[in-house]
Amino acid sequence: MKFFVRMTFYLSLSVFLVCYPLGASDKERQNSDDSKMVDAIFDNVLTRGDTYKLLDHLCNQIGTRLSGSDGAAKAVDWSKQVMEGYGFDRVFLQDVMVPHWVRGSEALAVAKNVPDGEDVNLSVIAIGGSVATPVNGLTAEIIEVQSLDDVARLGESKVKGKIVFYNRPFEQRNIRTFESYSGAVDQRVRGASQAAKFGAVAIVIRSVTSAFDDVPHTGTLVYADSIARIPAAALGVQSADKLTRILHHQGKVDLFLKMDCKWLPDAPSYNVVGELRGSEFPDEIIVVGGHLDSWDVGQGAHDDGAGSMQSIIALRTLQSVGYHPKHTIRAVLFMNEENGLRGGKKYAELAVKNGEKYIAAMESDAGGFTPRGFGVTAPDSVVAKIQSWQPYFDKNIISYIKLGGGGADVGPLHRVFGTPVIGFIPDSQRYFDVHHSENDRFSAVNQRELELGTGAIAALIYFIDKYEL
Repeated sequence: MKFFVRMTFYLSLSVFLVCYPLGASDKERQNSDDSKMVDAIFDNVLTRGDTYKLLDHLCNQIGTRLSGSDGAAKAVDWSKQVMEGYGFDRVFLQDVMVPHWVRGSEALAVAKNVPDGEDVNLSVIAIGGSVATPVNGLTAEIIEVQSLDDVARLGESKVKGKIVFYNRPFEQRNIRTFESYSGAVDQRVRGASQAAKFGAVAIVIRSVTSAFDDVPHTGTLVYADSIARIPAAALGVQSADKLTRILHHQGKVDLFLKMDCKWLPDAPSYNVVGELRGSEFPDEIIVVGGHLDSWDVGQGAHDDGAGSMQSIIALRTLQSVGYHPKHTIRAVLFMNEENGLRGGKKYAELAVKNGEKYIAAMESDAGGFTPRGFGVTAPDSVVAKIQSWQPYFDKNIISYIKLGGGGADVGPLHRVFGTPVIGFIPDSQRYFDVHHSENDRFSAVNQRELELGTGAIAALIYFIDKYEL
């Protein structure tokens, strides 16, 4: 009897080890057809490198793409041709009127009346959307603050006629760098109007960046309608440190600031849309997108050339591995995310007008770095379903799928339709080193990291299409 029990145990163990060998991954226990598809997707992106090739052309042959610019127009024409060349079932443009701001010539910022009598040149850039200084520039005393609340506490008696210097740093202790960005960016977005409310003549800010170099970072600001518009600029981190040292040593320093940026009338532009038509449910749509526009410094490689090209190649990859989607899958290259969000709003407006139905909308707008996860804004049951597919991904690529996420351009779809929205989350530790600056160049992109992101996006689209939400 004992012999029979032992043999039964050993036979059962042998069967278990054959079916589920020790050390077998969760992926190996999943549906083999799905595992094979995920493998095929990653094999394709890693061996072809198409995302990297497209991004190379976008950055090095076209360059910056601020809405309303010649670069943006060239990018629209080229990306439409790319998707047509891939034989997507339908490629079309959506008309969008976009804001048109022009930086003008290089900005100047010079600290005057410093202790040794020498003027100190500072690394500076106009914040996107800023008004110009007078033609010959302006000079005023600098007053340093750490927050918008500091300006209110100082009041008009100390702020009027001054240049306010917002010097709250990017919080380095946060592991999640987007938390640090959110904690400092109000100075850039609302700092000008807050200072103008109390009579300031201009502002400069410490660049919102995790880097310690002297490359200034731009980005958009928002002027309050009822308050005078004053010039706004950003200093490189080393220049901000230099200025604060001078202030703390001397107490009173004047700053000369000169910028000739200006607003032009709104300009015509486009969202670029390419789709693979669904074989069973062609009127039900899955969107993946990024924004085609970029700031007018650097090359807009990580923000958001990477996400735009990943969106195109995610569709191309599914096409290349022979997958025929049940639902219509669209790659949408949105225009004007950086300084107006007109493209995302227009897309949702047209979706309502056309009576379209959406299964999900995904956005890649956090750089072309190593994939880490996805963030999902949807009912708990939908989040749980997406999380059930995580074992198909190598944990070195996608280690989590969490509640909360999406993207600025797909946000309007969620607000209008309640569409589940998904944000692709790459590693963020280097993102704010380059974000909105001259450092955001193609040379800062790693091919393998970029392509792994494309594979992760394409694989998740596959699961959404096959199993729905």
